[in-house]
Amino acid sequence: MTAIATTEASLRPSKYLENPGHGDAFTDHLVTARWTAGTGWSAPTLGPLTNLSIHPGMIGLHYAQVVFEGLKAFVQQDGSIAAFRPRDNAARFARSAARLAMPEVPQEMFLRAVEDVVRADADWLHDNPTHTLYLRPLLYASETQLMLRASNEYTFLMMAFLAGGFFGDQVQPVSVHVSREFTRAVPGGTGNVKCAANYGPSLLAQQQAQAAGCQQVVWLDAAEHRFVEEMGGMNLFFVRDGRLVTPALTGTLLPGNTRASLLTIAGLEGYPVAEERITVEEWREGCRSGAITETFACGTAAVVTPVGRVRDGDDWFTIGDGGMGPATARLRQALLDVQHGRRADPGGWLHRIC
Repeated sequence: MTAIATTEASLRPSKYLENPGHGDAFTDHLVTARWTAGTGWSAPTLGPLTNLSIHPGMIGLHYAQVVFEGLKAFVQQDGSIAAFRPRDNAARFARSAARLAMPEVPQEMFLRAVEDVVRADADWLHDNPTHTLYLRPLLYASETQLMLRASNEYTFLMMAFLAGGFFGDQVQPVSVHVSREFTRAVPGGTGNVKCAANYGPSLLAQQQAQAAGCQQVVWLDAAEHRFVEEMGGMNLFFVRDGRLVTPALTGTLLPGNTRASLLTIAGLEGYPVAEERITVEEWREGCRSGAITETFACGTAAVVTPVGRVRDGDDWFTIGDGGMGPATARLRQALLDVQHGRRADPGGWLHRIC
């Protein structure tokens, strides 16, 4: 892969230096590679971030052969920069591609793309080391063809943006709305991979949650509409009878890397952990009886975010005192300490880059 030097005059708009928000403070560089049925993968190249030129008959636009990932690079205690669990993201990216009949991006190519973008755009982190580089790998069917079949050509991209807090600068409890009308994923579907087709249908439920006075939607299982599965695009945890409980992976939940990290970290912190199913009724009654004292969401973007109140139809219930509980705060800090190199890495998760 050909690397190019970072320009002296960065493209960073000054408005992003204090609060970059989430999702639009794109950095300066982009890795690109292409795959064809006849030749396989081309050599990836690093160049300036630029707009794409695509044909309106591109398969990815019509038949949703599109998968993506999300991972972050963090400034470390010694000033270096490391990506968090990129091999796990590469493995899930490959599983997502296989599920959609797309070619897998080799792990070493994925890692090299992460490294090249981070090295090229590391200066975006120099103004504020509490910010992160959010990396977005993308793979899409780029053949111009409208026959309903798998594409014979694919494009792989690796881009990044500067990220602050997903829910704002301050970590505040969010309110959530239980969706009884819509389903995120069904058995045998694509709920356990990161494909673009999972997310478009979720947006109406998210709008309904906001209209109901909530920031996020909570998804239930497709068969009975009783069991809690995910919150928006995030995994959920409950502190229940002193244990840390998260919904079991049933094939309809995304196996989040942050979720997996917290299960390990919680055990090191002395919390008993369990993966088991929990119904909305158990959640509500547990909060009212005091058996469930905390609930939080986790993900690459959200890190660890407390859930304060839940709306289910016309019924509202509060979790604990509605604020961030002690286990949530402790686990959030422990995770951030690992990601920034302030605490021992328990799983070889940090991939040092520059």
